[in-house]
Amino acid sequence: MSKSDTRRMVLAALAACEEKKAEDIRVFELDPADAAFTDFFLICSGANGRQNQAIAQEIELRLKREFGAYAHSVEGYRQAEWILLDYVDFVVHIFAVEQRAAYNIERLRKTANSVTLAELKKSLVEKVAAARKNTRKKRSPRRALFPEQPERPSRRQRNRQRRLEPGPESSWEPRPEPEKPPKSGYQPPNPENW
Repeated sequence: MSKSDTRRMVLAALAACEEKKAEDIRVFELDPADAAFTDFFLICSGANGRQNQAIAQEIELRLKREFGAYAHSVEGYRQAEWILLDYVDFVVHIFAVEQRAAYNIERLRKTANSVTLAELKKSLVEKVAAARKNTRKKRSPRRALFPEQPERPSRRQRNRQRRLEPGPESSWEPRPEPEKPPKSGYQPPNPENW
């Protein structure tokens, strides 16, 4: 998955957290040298277990609906004190307030950069603009091998051109209908002949 797709998914998960009234939402972009297993951490807190489960369900539903992505692993859903949703390229941590204070996961990743929502959107826009700028007209393999020869229209273009051009008048005429042979076998009597 590309980095821009991952950023879109993180934004969707962030919106789902905000919709379910999650507290203290933080996004960390991890250093690739330090953490090779994922690119982003999304960390939030809920007031109670039911809210934590609702946040997790909303994230799963939104990512499934918008991206067709399913979590590779879901941990701690039943206890709902620390729910972990692993989407490989990013991991979502949903904590109960007491558990978040006890584990202090933000302290464990000192090399991670804290990213705000505005920064995340800005970097996504920049990456999309750069990708659009870098797209060039693809050259056909024939053109790559023989650059001195002029580009030949594709088969589809040639067929379309043939259909649109007026062709020579045709001498074709429809064949006359053949005469129907007499029916063989039993024929019911015609009442007009009586």
